[in-house]
Amino acid sequence: MSESDNNTAAGGRHIFSVSELNREARDVLEGSFPSLWVEGEVSNLARPASGHLYFSLKDSRAQVRCALFKNRAMKLATQPENGMQVLVRAGVSLYEGRGEFQLIVEYLEPAGAGALQRQFEELKKKLDAEGLFDPAHKQAIPAMARRVGVITSATGAAIRDILSVLQRRYAGIEVVIYPVPVQGAEAPGRIRAMLALAEQRAEVDVLILARGGGSLEDLWAFNDEQLARAVHACRLPTISAVGHEIDFTITDFVADQRAATPSAAAELVSPSREQLERQLARYENLLARQTGQLLRRLKDRLAGLERRLPHPRRTLQQYSQRLDELGLRGQRAIKHHLQQDRARLNRLASLLAVQNPRRQLQQQQQHCRQLDNRLQRAMTLNLQRKSERLSRLSHNLDTVSPLATLSRGYTIVQKGDGAIVRDAASLSHGEQVRSRFARGTAELSVIAVSQDDSE
Repeated sequence: MSESDNNTAAGGRHIFSVSELNREARDVLEGSFPSLWVEGEVSNLARPASGHLYFSLKDSRAQVRCALFKNRAMKLATQPENGMQVLVRAGVSLYEGRGEFQLIVEYLEPAGAGALQRQFEELKKKLDAEGLFDPAHKQAIPAMARRVGVITSATGAAIRDILSVLQRRYAGIEVVIYPVPVQGAEAPGRIRAMLALAEQRAEVDVLILARGGGSLEDLWAFNDEQLARAVHACRLPTISAVGHEIDFTITDFVADQRAATPSAAAELVSPSREQLERQLARYENLLARQTGQLLRRLKDRLAGLERRLPHPRRTLQQYSQRLDELGLRGQRAIKHHLQQDRARLNRLASLLAVQNPRRQLQQQQQHCRQLDNRLQRAMTLNLQRKSERLSRLSHNLDTVSPLATLSRGYTIVQKGDGAIVRDAASLSHGEQVRSRFARGTAELSVIAVSQDDSE
């Protein structure tokens, strides 16, 4: 008679043993909760010789016991310590021996922005020690670039700010946009690819890496180690303009120059139109003064020669008059050329104002939306197909599973050495065997052996 039969015998009531109750409770817990994420503080951490980790996860009002087995603990990038705030992925279970509710931890990582900040500081310290931040390796930014490359989101605020500043300050600068995602897991790889493309084309004088402000998580793509090494190795001068003035990323330190904002980066690579006009006016005045000084010196020299050579006075007077005439013609020619250059500058500014890339950007945005819709439909169809195939495989697996046979009341009988009993004749009186049921096993003793008459 089994334990279940004994527990049912008393007045037809089912009486659970403690172990049976704990086993039933564990099955209910494990079957009712999927794998879930839990955040809390580590306490009561124990590290036995087995390599498993046991600790409590608590908050201000409650705590729960956790078990992290050796095969999972060895794969963790960060080992837990008492007092550490962590985020765990775990399954809900119950330890039968003590009837204790617990979590079986599958994965653990430090929680919150503090963890990201630690990773940022560790990478910053590592790259600094390797010399990637050394000013001796940084290239000079051209004072007046003819063509500027911008690696950023084609639809973000950063590119709009940069184009607006360049249009206002010096519309003659050409801009090449290398569109990339600036947030998410794929962003670092896409940015590295665009850096390589810009180097290969060699079509710009300077590169700006830009994105708008955000949280540490939002800017994390620019803290990627491989991206930092790619920026450091880039042969083109680079400016990092990521976030707001108070935001710092790893690319800020490895780039040839950091700009507090994307707008500030645009100002670094573009002279002000008003500044150029003032400079041109200064050059005009300087040239006029130097020309006047030269003419005065020549006149003085001629006057001296005239005094020393009184006879050819008339000739010298003619030369003096000719010199005055040439001086006036030179001044008029200089002014004329300056006026022509200023008019040409105005025409170029007007022409550049007409050639605005906004229409092309709108077309690219529409194309991106069409591609996104096609991708969504393809992903949905693929997921449906995978789900149907998984259902068919699951049904086939249940069909051939021995557990389904056991659930219909059959058992598997094994000898002491583990061999499965298929013939009653292989058993002897008094022999100990083990019978496995759909739920649990029982140790049995052979009382008698009989052969099936059908054989």
